[in-house]
Amino acid sequence: MDTKNPTLKARNFPSAEEEAGALARAARYAGPESAYRLAFTDTDFLLREELRPVRMQLELLKPEIVQQELGIESTIVIFGSARVTTPEQALAGLGRAQSNGDARLVRQAEMAVSMSHYYAEARHFAALVTERSKALATPIYVVTGGGPGIMEAGNRGAHDVGGKSIGLNIVLPHEQAPNAYITPELCFQFHYFALRKMHFLMRSIALVCFPGGFGTLDELFETITLVQTGKSRKRPILLFGRLFWERLIDFDFLVEAGMVSADDLALFHFVETAEEAWEQLASYYGFDLPPTETGEFATDI
Repeated sequence: MDTKNPTLKARNFPSAEEEAGALARAARYAGPESAYRLAFTDTDFLLREELRPVRMQLELLKPEIVQQELGIESTIVIFGSARVTTPEQALAGLGRAQSNGDARLVRQAEMAVSMSHYYAEARHFAALVTERSKALATPIYVVTGGGPGIMEAGNRGAHDVGGKSIGLNIVLPHEQAPNAYITPELCFQFHYFALRKMHFLMRSIALVCFPGGFGTLDELFETITLVQTGKSRKRPILLFGRLFWERLIDFDFLVEAGMVSADDLALFHFVETAEEAWEQLASYYGFDLPPTETGEFATDI
């Protein structure tokens, strides 16, 4: 074969990357006020108010393309508070509060100790999902909001067993630094909450929700609403800690007041342990059946 001849699949035009790298800036037009820049390399231009639709499209496309390239088809989403600490940290905090002698601080520290077991369960659950799904035709990856607390526990559990996990961070005045256990090539950052929440659900086969605050409630109820209204396919929604959730939300009163139907309460289930959560998922999807009977269980919304 004559290697001097071009291949049939050779590019007819240089790529945008090649042109951006090779472009020499004319001295007269190199200043910050100059418009002499390729539009897709001009950050000031891309950040203009009028370019919001383009930025939203980029936030949709970047995580989508990266996950496609890495073969990620199915995920389990772990939601929960950024403020839940490890059991070790909580016990240390209780010791400090007791030394201080402030009864209010002691009560807060005792509650932190009580809540810290959810960190341990989230970590254990993520490890179970990562380890046990390795044998499935379609492995399942844990995805979290990428921050501290329950989110860290989820990424950490996958990391414990040598698995990959996803973090969907968002720029906030606080809690915005990604935790140390996310797989680097799967650590994303968002500006738009709506695009971030869409990516939580696009590949998810289940939502597992631990105790949390306003952000956790927002994510939980948006998912329940999408399933309730038929905008998203039905999937397991598991709430860790019946005592927490039933004290926080009087679900029965919602039915009594006619705000939801009794059937709507079947959209979610309470669980207490990582093993119980896995059993719910295994029963729903038939994970314990031979691989030829499990079939495909993940579709985009």
